[in-house]
Amino acid sequence: MADPRFFTNCGPFTIKDLAKIANAEIGLDSDPEKLIYDVSPLETSDSKSISFLDNSKYNNAFKKSLAGACVVSPKMTHIAPAGMSLLLSSNPYRSYALIAKTFYPEDIRYTGSIHNSAFVDKSAKIGRGCSIGANSVINRDVLLQDNVIIGDGSVISNSVTIGESSNISSNVTLSHCDIGSNCLIHPGVRIGQRGFGFDMSPEGHLDVPQLGRVIIGDNVEIGANSCVDRGAGPDTIVGDGCKIDNLVQIAHNVQIGRGCVIVAQSGIAGSSQLGDFVVVAGQSGINGHINIAKGTQIAARSGVMRDTKPGEKIAGSPAIPIREFFRQVATLSKLTRDNKIK
Repeated sequence: MADPRFFTNCGPFTIKDLAKIANAEIGLDSDPEKLIYDVSPLETSDSKSISFLDNSKYNNAFKKSLAGACVVSPKMTHIAPAGMSLLLSSNPYRSYALIAKTFYPEDIRYTGSIHNSAFVDKSAKIGRGCSIGANSVINRDVLLQDNVIIGDGSVISNSVTIGESSNISSNVTLSHCDIGSNCLIHPGVRIGQRGFGFDMSPEGHLDVPQLGRVIIGDNVEIGANSCVDRGAGPDTIVGDGCKIDNLVQIAHNVQIGRGCVIVAQSGIAGSSQLGDFVVVAGQSGINGHINIAKGTQIAARSGVMRDTKPGEKIAGSPAIPIREFFRQVATLSKLTRDNKIK
């Protein structure tokens, strides 16, 4: 059970209700009117909670689980414990996520209040239902559309626009940027600071003016302490629906397509382009001025030095096709075994 100090449970729900929410079918011998009071992992579930199985590594936990209900693939019904109600889904993890979000919806409250310690410039335009936290600063000509939340201690610099129902957490700084609707910006994020651009010379490194913006699409999430630099001339762009983890660096002029996932401690160097639905795993680095094609998947700790092909899976540093990478690993392992000093 989630800690009630931090999360509010909106249950119970019937199996019939949960099946509709999860786009799932009710399994045979499952009672549609059975009440479920919570979500829980397989190992700790009881008869009043629901869990899910989406990975064969947890088959044994599923067989032993005391959960009252479980979301599973139709292929796994034969190993279900007796008496467990089943919700059948082709994507159990997604179905479970929909159920969990129903039990524990995001606690976003559009109070429409401005804390008395906040500074809001007279020229700023504040939409209906906006909330502005303690010690926040809303500077000249800022536009907040309806139901925007600004957390405590955040600074929104001149002329920034933020779309409807976006949530800007505490201690965020935004400058030279336009933020879309329904975005979630986590604490400590920095968007719109100058890019890392200068002319290198023994006479001294001369900064090049960074005259672009950052454009963030709709439904984008940016994790804590991540940075998105503004463009040097062209804009830095993050497409609709992207999920960016904590501690990610996105440099000037980078253009990211729709639905990309960029995992923690990754970095994208200046002027590179990512197509739609690219996945960048943790601690990966992408060189500047290259094109990462649509659907590319980059394994953790990879160093990408070249353009990729659509749907390509790559790994290593420098990154190569993932099958070739694992063949090289296997070959090296065999060589070291065969030449081991006795």
